[in-house]
Amino acid sequence: MNDCVRLTAWVRGHVQGVGFRWFTRENALRIGGLIGFASNLSDGRVQVVAEGPRAACEGLLDWLRGGDTPGRVDGVTEIWATPRGGYDGFEIR
Repeated sequence: MNDCVRLTAWVRGHVQGVGFRWFTRENALRIGGLIGFASNLSDGRVQVVAEGPRAACEGLLDWLRGGDTPGRVDGVTEIWATPRGGYDGFEIR
């Protein structure tokens, strides 16, 4: 249940210019044990990559979908994979 995983999520909606990446980072740090990044994409989505315990990644995904985010989330698409590493913390890009 707590095996380390890699979550990649693409968040659609009004999620740029509203502090979404900052709050995503804060929640990743609050949940604990997560490394990765949140980045604006040119098509208006935000990409979130998080690595760490599965339960923590699922908690972040729940937050992304939960409606307590800044802006407006219309949908989240995610994939799960094996962690790749290479992150020093959780960054905003």
